[in-house]
This record gives sequence, C-alpha cells and structure tokens, in this order.
Amino acid sequence: MTASNVVFNIQRFSLHDGPGIRTTVFLKGCTMQCFWCHNPEGQHPAPELRYYPDRCIACGSCVAACPNHAHELNDGIHTFIRERCELSGQCVATCFPRALELEGRRMTVQEVMDEILPDKLFYELSGGGVTLSGGEPALSRDFARNILRQCKEHGLHTAVETCGEAPWTALEAMLPHTDLMMMDIKLIDAAKHRASTGQSNERILENARRLAATTTPVIFRTPIVPSVNDSAEEIRAIASFVRQLEEQRTRNGGATAAITYEIMPFHRLAAGKYASLGREYQAAAIDPPSKAKMAELADAARGQGMETLMQGNGM
Repeated sequence: MTASNVVFNIQRFSLHDGPGIRTTVFLKGCTMQCFWCHNPEGQHPAPELRYYPDRCIACGSCVAACPNHAHELNDGIHTFIRERCELSGQCVATCFPRALELEGRRMTVQEVMDEILPDKLFYELSGGGVTLSGGEPALSRDFARNILRQCKEHGLHTAVETCGEAPWTALEAMLPHTDLMMMDIKLIDAAKHRASTGQSNERILENARRLAATTTPVIFRTPIVPSVNDSAEEIRAIASFVRQLEEQRTRNGGATAAITYEIMPFHRLAAGKYASLGREYQAAAIDPPSKAKMAELADAARGQGMETLMQGNGM
C-alpha cells in the first residue's frame, strides 16, 4: 500500500462530481497542461505556496520565519521571491491573515477516510458517495485504489474523474472498486489537442476504447472552451466517437452499463488561483460560452445519435 500521497483538497457536499451529495478528493499531479485548467493547483505533483497580496498586512513575520529568505520587507512593502522558496512552510505557520497558504499536504489513506466517513449518512440519503479527482488520480494509482477499496468496504458509491492521459494499467487497477468513471475527451484532432493541452490524445482515445470494453458505467465529458472546441464540427466529431463506443459496448453485451455524454461550459473562476500560484492565466481573455452556444453544441452532438447532457447553463 502506498503510505501517503499529496492531496490538495477534500471538498465535502459536492454536487457536480457524480450523483447525489459527494465528497471529492483531489489528488495532485497531471501530465497535461491545459491552458484553461480550472484546477491549476492540481497540475504539479508537489505542494506549492499560494500568495495573496491583497491579504498581506506587511507585518514581517514571514520574513523572520523563512530560512531561505524568500520574503522581503522594504519600506512597508512585502515581496515574495518565489524562486527562493523551498516550501519549509514556516512562513505559513506565522501568517495569521492567511496571505500565505500551502497548497497540498501529504496524507495517508486512513487520514483521507477519516474525512470521508463522517458524511456517510448524506451519501446514503442522496444516492451520493466519494469521487477521486485531480489533477489526475490515476497517476497516484495505488493510493487512489486503496481509497476506493476502503470506500467500497464501507458500502459507499465511488467515482473517478480522469483526463485519460495515464497508463491503462493505472486506470484498470481502479476499476474493480469504481462504480462510475467520468472521462474527459476534449478534442479528436491530435494536433489541436497537443497545442491546447501539451499532450497527444492518442493514449486518451485508446483508454476510452478500453473503458468501453469494460462493464463500468462511463460518462464521457467535454469542457466547452471557446477558441478550442466550441464549434459544431468539433463536438460532432467527439459525439460520433462516443456513439461508436456505445455501440461497441452494446455489441459486446454490456448495454446495461451505460455510456453517456455530457458537455460543460468553461468558466473563469480559476483566475485567482493562477495569480496566487504566480502563474499566467492564459485563458483570461476568453468569455464563457453562452446558453445559446451550449444548446447549439448539444444539438450538434445529438445529431450524431448521442443523447447529450449539459452541466451548467453558460452565460
């Protein structure tokens, strides 16, 4: 059993990461670098330091605490020199206005379960459960698998959110303990996918085919990002691919394990996360898709014979 892993959030009473009321456990680390990513704090596998200048009162406690001189105070103005930071965490411990926060902490499986289990009644009453997300949970295969296994031992519904860009063996290892897989398919065109995410989609599409050959219910999802994949042509191509997977499962006698398709609107709520991590938000100039655009794209997908759900309503 993997003793511990870096977790960057455990979100209770989550309503958009699977059916019912859920607790979503976010694991750090992802091989893709989608420029619009809504969880940029999940991309790097190690803990990171967030800095919120608007909260800083220039008290100087971090300057005294930091062993690496990553903080300076000159004429009442605080400066954080990120390249000097070695994540000792000592500055965070002294920052009472919470201008400095450590993003990600190493947790054991038992520590995660201790946060999941108190809400078991809510899961049972709502048809909810536990979802592993990220980052990419498959990159933490053994840790993720053991959380899922313990959840099943406690009778909890389990789900995994994946970008699919991980070894098939890692995804496969989680399947015996997973009730629902939710997998992103952002683009079919390989060159466009690499330009937007930093990775080829070859392994993603192959993993989608492999998932379709299992008996695990799968929701394939597309985040609609203007300038990336918000054309009817792009969505028709994805919906056609998912329809083929649905037909493949039916031919193999697995029609009782549903394959469904969902589109989700891009939003700009992550802008503050990028700033606090000292990163450029390359999607800052992109407006969320309108309700009319989302409806148009849903119709384009349905035209390929694929029933399509919409998460959120756009602007």
